[in-house]
Order: sequence, then C-alpha cells, then structure tokens
Amino acid sequence: MTQTAQTTAAQADAASAEAQVLVPLTTPEDVDAFLKEYPLAAVFKAGTCHKTMQGFGVLETFLQRHELPVGFIRVVDWRPASNHVAELTGIQHHSPQFILFQGGQPQFEVNNWDITPEALEPVFTAHVPARQGVVGVATDDNVEPYRRLMRAYLEGSLSEWAFQDQYVNMFRDDASLRSQREFELLSRLFGDPDAYHGGLHQLGAPQERGDLKARVAALLSELG
Repeated sequence: MTQTAQTTAAQADAASAEAQVLVPLTTPEDVDAFLKEYPLAAVFKAGTCHKTMQGFGVLETFLQRHELPVGFIRVVDWRPASNHVAELTGIQHHSPQFILFQGGQPQFEVNNWDITPEALEPVFTAHVPARQGVVGVATDDNVEPYRRLMRAYLEGSLSEWAFQDQYVNMFRDDASLRSQREFELLSRLFGDPDAYHGGLHQLGAPQERGDLKARVAALLSELG
C-alpha cells in the first residue's frame, strides 16, 4: 500500500471512529446487547407524528457535539423492544422519549414536547463527553415526498388550499428522524400543524404569511 493510500485509509478509520452511533433496536435482545456494549448510551423512542421529528431534531444538535451512542426504536414497528425498555427501567412509555443510561441503568428521561435544548443542555454538559469538532448525524429519511408535493403545487396541479391541507397533514404525521435544519425548514410554511386538528376549515388563508408560491419555491430550493 502506498503512503497516500495508507493516509487515506487512516483518515477513513478516524472518521469512522468519530461517526455518530445511531443503532436501530428492533427486539428486546437488541436493547440488551446495545446497553451492554455501551456503558454510556441513550435510547430514543420514535412515535408516529411530528413530535418525534421535532424531538430528534433537538437531540441531533447535541449529538453533533457530544459522543453518545443512541439506539432508536420505532415504537409502532418494534413494540416488543419498546415494551422491554419500559419493563427494564420502570419508566412509563412515551413517544418520543429520550432516556440516558449509564452502566445499563437509567439516569435521565424526558418526553414529548419537553425534549428541548433547555432540558438536554445540563444533562449533556454534566454526563456526556464533548467531541473534538462537530460530526453529522445520518438518518435514512428524506424530504422527497415534500418536494413532490411542492412541485405539484408550483406546476398548477394543486390549488393553494389543497396544497396547504395535504402539506399540513403530511407534516403532522411525519415521524422521521430529521435534523433540526430539516425540521425548521419544513415547519416554515405553515407553522405548528397541531393548530389544524379541526381539519381544512381550521386552516388559515394560504396567503396570510405572504406570497405562497414564492415561499414554496424558496423552500424547494433550500431543500436541494
């Protein structure tokens, strides 16, 4: 192996060592193995609505700067793993839910809308080692469904009201593990979808926040 190749391999190994650990926990056995492998770790339970997206977005900003392996559980799909965590810890299930473990024992938990920077900052500062530099947190989720919907509106296939209704419903039901940047971008158009639980008749006029087509085109551009 040439010196250049050796240097490249070493850099790749270093990057891998620094990469954020984000592990799917699909069974009770996965949970036990994860907590055994990592003395300091966390479990994040993902629910079925945008609360999960917002909560993980907040968590992601801390994972960029702190070395903490995180196992995630999609509660609907991997219910036995979720139930096992509740039985193991005695902590009532919520989703989203963040639980910090040390030596396999729960040290801290926070749930739902309480997963905020203010709640996580003192915990990470006190218990979780800081990283040297900042890393990305990769997930499997993408924004293509939003892109398709925005393109359909801009091309005239959807009215303003139909676009707003479909977009708000998609956003409200989105339980993806998204970055804080993606969450903030996607929430920019219509704000808090919980304000629209009453259905289409509860939606504000699409133009109330300014020219909708211009804002959709700008958001589409920023999403890439």
